[in-house]
Amino acid sequence: MGQEKPGGGGGGSRRGSPLSLPRGHQIRKTFNSIKTTILCGFITIVVLRGYIGINLGLSSDSDAVRQNLLDETNRLLAQLRSEDSDPDDDDPTNSNSTFTLGPKISNWDIDRATWLDRNPSFPSHIQGKPRILLLTGSPPNPCDNAIGDHYLLKSVKNKIDYCRLHGIEIVYNMAHFDKELNGYWSKLPLIRRLMLSHPEVEWIWWMDSDALFTDMAFDVPLGKYDGRNLVINGYPDLLYNEKSWIALNTGSFLLRNCQWSLDLLDAWAPMGPKGIVREEAGKILTTNLKGRPDFEADDQSALIYLLILNKDEWMDKVFLENSYGLHVKWGGVVDRFEEMVEKNHPGLGDKRWPFVTHFVGCKSCGSYGDYPVERCLSSMERAFNFADNQVLKLYGFGHRGLLSPKIKRIRDETVNPLEFVDQFDIRRSGGNWW
Repeated sequence: MGQEKPGGGGGGSRRGSPLSLPRGHQIRKTFNSIKTTILCGFITIVVLRGYIGINLGLSSDSDAVRQNLLDETNRLLAQLRSEDSDPDDDDPTNSNSTFTLGPKISNWDIDRATWLDRNPSFPSHIQGKPRILLLTGSPPNPCDNAIGDHYLLKSVKNKIDYCRLHGIEIVYNMAHFDKELNGYWSKLPLIRRLMLSHPEVEWIWWMDSDALFTDMAFDVPLGKYDGRNLVINGYPDLLYNEKSWIALNTGSFLLRNCQWSLDLLDAWAPMGPKGIVREEAGKILTTNLKGRPDFEADDQSALIYLLILNKDEWMDKVFLENSYGLHVKWGGVVDRFEEMVEKNHPGLGDKRWPFVTHFVGCKSCGSYGDYPVERCLSSMERAFNFADNQVLKLYGFGHRGLLSPKIKRIRDETVNPLEFVDQFDIRRSGGNWW
């Protein structure tokens, strides 16, 4: 779970409802787009005006100019954000109709296999390794605060680094593809659209934007999952005996590109449409899942409920992974990084050196959260720099401290640089170089 609203693909619809937008809606959308463009241009003018005024000494009170510039920019950004609230997007959902992610697809395994045979230049395996696409995203609008955008950038950089090191493709989405599945639910139509648009990809790996790789050397043991289609952090006892609403976590999971996965997404999505459907589904989930607060349906609780309710239908293809940290909550991790460096090394992926650290409850992009913002931001900074040090080591640098963005040289240059490549390149030596 996370605060992402990256949108999704598949053109979510309801059976019997028209797929085309009313003309008035289209005109209003066009007008809002034009207005947004004008506002963006105006922000540029305001920034340039303030910058020129300050630097040419045209103002006698530069602090007042800066403050006025900041206030004006914040006002315009707030207006830009408000454009995301389209009255037509708040139309009540018809609870008597069945939500679908798109047209029903029944022969995907055969169709995909045929496509792969006809397109040998797009293989599903490269050098014997299944092709993975990491999928993540964030809202299309600016964060509520500038520091939130800064940490989104750091999160993207962290994921790009890991993917580059492990030969994984990455897609970062900022578009809303389905107005009914917003918030946590937006990942479902997006995953479906990516599956159907990239038949060459064997695994889709979803990761929330508030999750960071903290073991840059660990490689997901895909061979372990032969015959399984969903790999997700979870615990069988919490799932089946306690029926806990935190039995698994949807902030980081892998889904195989196959018919089974499309069927799972179809079965998973109907609790997601915003409005009365999601509200009523939330009551069902709170009644049936231990410890769940009373709030609207979320994607994680809905998946847990689905796997409990229809265990025989789904669970033989689900792998509940807890031998390494596909998802590790940040609270018990970030203060132990120095200890980990002293005692262990990258490549372990478990509690000794966690693979993925997930900042559940930290809403760095929003205006609220479950933890103090200072605690969240400092912890995210430590996690980012902890991972970044593993990348920078090849180049002979490291952060001055886990709370410092500044770097320092950790070894001298040499006339034989290739010896450092052999010794410190994660792609060649895994975690043995530490």
